[in-house]
Amino acid sequence: MSEIGEVCEPARAARVSARAGGRASRVAMRAAPLAEHLRPIRPGMPGGRYKPLTEAGMARIHASALDALEQIGLSQAPPSGVEAMTRAGAVLGADGRLRFPRALVEEMLGKAARNITLHGRNPKYDLHLSGTNVHFGTAGAAVHIVDLATNRYRDSTAQDLYDAARITHNLDNVHFFQRAMVCRDVLDNYEMDINTIYACASGTTKHIGTSFSDPSHVDGCMALIYDLAGGEEAWRSRPFISNSNCFVVPPMKFAEESCITMEACIRAGMPMLLLSAGQAGATAPAPIALAIVQAVAECLAGVVYVNSIAPGHPTIFGTWPFVSDLRTGAMSGGSAEQALLTAGCAQMHQFYGLPGGAAAGISDSKLPDMQAGWEQGITNVLAGLSGLNMVYEAVGMHASLLGFCLESLVLGDDILGQVMRCVRGIDVTEDSTSIEAMKAVCLGGPGHYLGSDQTLALMQTEYVYPTLGNRMSPKEWNEAGNPQLLDRAIARKNEILAKAQSQIDPAMDAAIRATHKIYFR
Repeated sequence: MSEIGEVCEPARAARVSARAGGRASRVAMRAAPLAEHLRPIRPGMPGGRYKPLTEAGMARIHASALDALEQIGLSQAPPSGVEAMTRAGAVLGADGRLRFPRALVEEMLGKAARNITLHGRNPKYDLHLSGTNVHFGTAGAAVHIVDLATNRYRDSTAQDLYDAARITHNLDNVHFFQRAMVCRDVLDNYEMDINTIYACASGTTKHIGTSFSDPSHVDGCMALIYDLAGGEEAWRSRPFISNSNCFVVPPMKFAEESCITMEACIRAGMPMLLLSAGQAGATAPAPIALAIVQAVAECLAGVVYVNSIAPGHPTIFGTWPFVSDLRTGAMSGGSAEQALLTAGCAQMHQFYGLPGGAAAGISDSKLPDMQAGWEQGITNVLAGLSGLNMVYEAVGMHASLLGFCLESLVLGDDILGQVMRCVRGIDVTEDSTSIEAMKAVCLGGPGHYLGSDQTLALMQTEYVYPTLGNRMSPKEWNEAGNPQLLDRAIARKNEILAKAQSQIDPAMDAAIRATHKIYFR
């Protein structure tokens, strides 16, 4: 028996070595970067498989929205907006409300931009908004940072915004960076707008979204943006920043200062996100369908507004209704009702054939815990499957938009990788349904598909692997020292920030810092 054992031991060692070598080669294969066209998931993959609204339901919502515009209208437009929209055919009533005849809305829908591109400073990050192409990114105006060192909330700063932009630049599945938090250390509002733009642009060359706190700030901020672009002409040919504009105050009122800002941004050639953010049960009706009606009506008014000034100006139809917890009136961004609202809005964007955006991925939880995981996963996957072009606030957002977490941003990249794999769906082709691989395994083969040519060929192109998510067995996990997910997220955040450089040329950075007070390093 000992001789047999001595003979068998080298064979066992060889088998173990072969398994280990095979595993090492598979790990190396997964780590090697793939050509863009071979990646299993990519920005802009088409969704649209999930449809909570029927065709009849969409038609009814459209009809009700037109009724609302014709019978209720919107109040409080600035004089410049009233002049532009009445010239186009809107009717100003004695009650001061602008009403929109059906024919006018349909005319302006015919002029509205479709199939637009939101540019990055680097063209490889361009976002092509057509059909049901899906893109995920940040957004919001959180006033706090979630500090996992203390599990407490603190005021967000310009440095936090810059760090979030740098992290986003290094995340494959976060496709754009819209201002995610307020620079609360910058007390002057003009300086805050400058620092917001510059922190975002310094951190990433992906498409950026920003807001302005006052219409008078647009010209000064545009001067900075022209410098970043290499001149006004270069900017207008590839505008890499869009204006997130809350042009309405639901229900059915224009926001005068935001509207004036919108007009200034249109003149400056900046793409526009028309954002209607009513809260169902508070500033929007409680029924989910009627909340969509109001959001659609308000954004259709925005379409009339924009196209009465500049027909075909690149604009995103930003129906962005939120949900109330009707027991308390508090916002509930992570609820199933929020997921349904967002998916229904995506269908209405497609109904009009307009590029659209809405919110998903918001967590009501205060920390990146299990609740945050299910809320972000469910709302993002429904948004992706519905074919929403721009999914805003998809990562990092906690406490119903009051807190942003850098570690949650990193973790969210893993979530969005899995979401985009769901968006891609199942490839059913002649090759993917051929039984030849089954024959090779079952008829005289090894009886399993591990290591088969087909399996190895599909490892990277069909399957998505989490960066931080743990798929170890309990034994492996114990042997590795019981690694915790949040510890890995903190480590990856620190690793990215240690290596991430500014995306601004040093000479330009020095010139900008000489003329503006910049609050981050």
